[in-house]
Amino acid sequence: MNWYLRALKQYAVFTGRARRKEYWTFVLCQVLAVLGISYAERALAVANPEILFGWFTAGYLMLTLVPALAVSTRRLHDTGRSGWWNLLHALPLLGTLVLQGFMIPRGTSGSNRYGPAPQEAGRQGRRFQGIWT
Repeated sequence: MNWYLRALKQYAVFTGRARRKEYWTFVLCQVLAVLGISYAERALAVANPEILFGWFTAGYLMLTLVPALAVSTRRLHDTGRSGWWNLLHALPLLGTLVLQGFMIPRGTSGSNRYGPAPQEAGRQGRRFQGIWT
């Protein structure tokens, strides 16, 4: 859950890199939230019966669209790819499957053109934390 909240706190940060754990935790929480909201909408009979969700689910998805794109872009940066690969979402099924395939492998070790590895950045922050606080 902390990784999900971290992605939401970095609402529109499209620079840097995101670990696999951050990305996949965000995706899991998104799926669970959408399933929960749409279930509640169906139980309260406010969902559109043709698509099985309603305005609350659509609103939630709209509110989390920018954080989802941001964490996806940072994850692509971690694998050494440009964030412009997110445009594959425009191809409904094939593009999304290819994009999810890009998210599976481990990120590049060390620094790449998008910044230091997320694990290294966290260690550096902890190392210098005692000096400044």
